[in-house]
Order: sequence, then structure tokens, then C-alpha cells
Amino acid sequence: MTSPASSKRPLWTVSVTLLLGAAALWGSSRLVWSAQLRDAGVRGTILETQTGAQHSGALVPLAFLAVAGVAGAIATGGWPRRVLGGVLAVAGLWACWIAVDGVSFGGFPAGAPIWQIYLGRGLALLAGILVLLGGLISTRRAGAMPRLGARYSAPSVRKAARDPDTELWEALSEGEDPTDHK
Repeated sequence: MTSPASSKRPLWTVSVTLLLGAAALWGSSRLVWSAQLRDAGVRGTILETQTGAQHSGALVPLAFLAVAGVAGAIATGGWPRRVLGGVLAVAGLWACWIAVDGVSFGGFPAGAPIWQIYLGRGLALLAGILVLLGGLISTRRAGAMPRLGARYSAPSVRKAARDPDTELWEALSEGEDPTDHK
């Protein structure tokens, strides 16, 4: 028998990993991802940088998807939660691909914020792993996690009445005629 706290642990884990992944994706979108020298005509050559959001427009929407995934994981249960987990796992893989696509380990121009480039891509990779992990946990433990409103759902088995008067009142409550013996 599992305790109520242990059945909520996977839901908390999914929520925290998705929120951390969303925060890391958003932070990564604000950091510099690439730097190159560009000829600016009269001004000479200038260092042109691109943030993560400029490099890939998918980082911020993936962060919003991860936040929406938290709400979806809390509100759904069963197969819808498994489908949501699959979508989140694919989104996490996509974020990992964006992070490693086009990364270079040298040839940066002088004055380029190298630490910020690696930090931005590393944060996106970490975020992708967190979103992937949240999606996989949500898919695997969908049945064990509590569902929003599950406390208020009707029981599937009818409880036996304790005395005949209670049975009569319950029959009336259900719209049946307790005096009609067919």
C-alpha cells in the first residue's frame, strides 16, 4: 500500500523538472549563442552577436510548452497524461538538438563572450534534458500520480446500505420508486 505522499512524489518531480526546464530555456534564450565579425562599411569590422532567441525562435515557445505541461500533468490522468508526456519528451529532445546544432569549439573572434556562448547552449541542453525527463516520468508513472478532481469522482462500486430505511431514501434519491416491486 502506498502512502498519499509517495503517490504525489512523481507529480511533484514532473512539475519541478518541467518548471526548471522552462526557466533554463528562457534564460538560455537571453544569452549570447553566436558571435562573428561583420564588415560595417565606414565603421570597419564590428562584432555581431546573436542571442538564443535570435538564433532559434523555438526556445521561448518550448519554455511555454514546458510550463503548460505542468498544468496538463496536474489536470489530466491516464492516457491523456501519457500522450502529454510523449509530447514533452519530444520537446525535450528538440531543445537538446537546438542546443548542440551548430556548436563550435574554436575560431571565435577577439572579444567574443565565449563563456556566455557555452553557458547559453549548455543551459539549453540542460533544459532539454529536464523537459525530456519530466515527459518520460509523466509517461511512465501516469497511472500512479494523483489527478485533479479525482477526490470528487463518484465511486465505481455502490456501497451497501446499513438499514432498510437508508435503502429506501437512497432509492428515492436515485429517482427510483422503492415501493414498486417488479
